[in-house]
Amino acid sequence: MSTKETVVSTTSHTEAVQARLQELRQMRELIPRLVIPASAKERSRLNGVASVPTAFVELTTVSLANEQSLVRGAAATPAEIRDLMAYAIAYAPFADELEAFAQFVRYSVTYARNQAASEALTAYALAQRLAKRPEGAHLAPHVADMRRALGRVRRLSAEERQRRAEAKEAQTAAPES
Repeated sequence: MSTKETVVSTTSHTEAVQARLQELRQMRELIPRLVIPASAKERSRLNGVASVPTAFVELTTVSLANEQSLVRGAAATPAEIRDLMAYAIAYAPFADELEAFAQFVRYSVTYARNQAASEALTAYALAQRLAKRPEGAHLAPHVADMRRALGRVRRLSAEERQRRAEAKEAQTAAPES
């Protein structure tokens, strides 16, 4: 029995990811007060005020409950303010866990790409070596295609081409002498 993992087709991965995405979108409905920011700048705009100490919010809430002169018509009640703080305190670890999970998924994606690319680079290196042998000459076009796809083909300057041509001529002329 092989020690390799069972290979799953790309289609199966795509279907599995679609199912997970659907589950995440359904989870949105389960989280109360979930607000989707209108722009990327929204969070930083809120952070200044949102970062005031919890003790400050609680002292202010006590003052609101005991000082009628501080109560505004449309303002949140002390109970509503405490509920907002309880929500923030309760859901912060959930957000941390989701961020950690996202990092794990990103790492897993990078790991999978690394493993696949490592296999491809190993095969490329082997193909390069075999293509230099007479019995592997048929691999030369594949090696050239791989080199182009890899993007590591460096365009030589005119000077470099001239220098290499001279070096090659000198090398071929040397054994004749």
